[in-house]
Amino acid sequence: MRLNTDETRKTWMNAVPMLAGIMLALMLFAPGAGAQTPPTDCKAAEPKPIPPEAYQTFYLTNVSQQNDLNDVQTDLRNTLSPRAKLFSVASQNAISMRGTPDDILLAQKMIAELDRPRKTYRLTYTITETDGVNRTGTRHFSLVLVSGDREVFKQGSRVPIVTGNFGVKTSTENTVVEYQDVGLTIEASVAGYADGARLISKLSQTSLAEEKSGVGPQDPVIRQTVLDGTSILEFGKPLLLGSFDLPGGARKQEIEVVAEVSQ
Repeated sequence: MRLNTDETRKTWMNAVPMLAGIMLALMLFAPGAGAQTPPTDCKAAEPKPIPPEAYQTFYLTNVSQQNDLNDVQTDLRNTLSPRAKLFSVASQNAISMRGTPDDILLAQKMIAELDRPRKTYRLTYTITETDGVNRTGTRHFSLVLVSGDREVFKQGSRVPIVTGNFGVKTSTENTVVEYQDVGLTIEASVAGYADGARLISKLSQTSLAEEKSGVGPQDPVIRQTVLDGTSILEFGKPLLLGSFDLPGGARKQEIEVVAEVSQ
């Protein structure tokens, strides 16, 4: 009985190294075997289809100047995809477009928001002259302007001024004459600003002086007063643009303006 036990122990002792070697081999080769995966078929990426193009012409109903049409076209060109093509037709106030259906829909939405009627304003200038404490005269001038446009008003005379002559003899037919506007000139541009309006205006008043020029007896001396600036107006509330003294005596002149939304 003891002999059998010794033989069994001996057999077990001989099997242990063999089992350890098998386990070590499994540990070494198992990760490599697990990393191997069956090859798969690689398919080439299919090219994306090019979206179709469409064409449409948009007619702008509230455009009054070439700059308005250019502004809308520039906004569309900067917003739409690079593939979109835009062409303006100034004689028709229209923009022709070629692009994808998505570009056409976006352009339609943008034009509906941009092509809106502009407001119209009425500006009333009041020029008051006083001599001391007495009011000697008041003049009113009204201008109707579309937002963003520039209007010019002139009232006065055109005075001929001899600027030179040519030829050997200084006769009438050889005299060079230019005409100078003398009187009142108002240049104005207005646009909406918060609850009022932003006004850019220039008033120029010229008149002939009594003294004569030292250059020649035919050359007059022209007096000029210019009031140029930018103002913020509240609708219905007069704003004093300037007050200044006039030459000769105690005369004084004040210029006011009031803005209203024209109906």
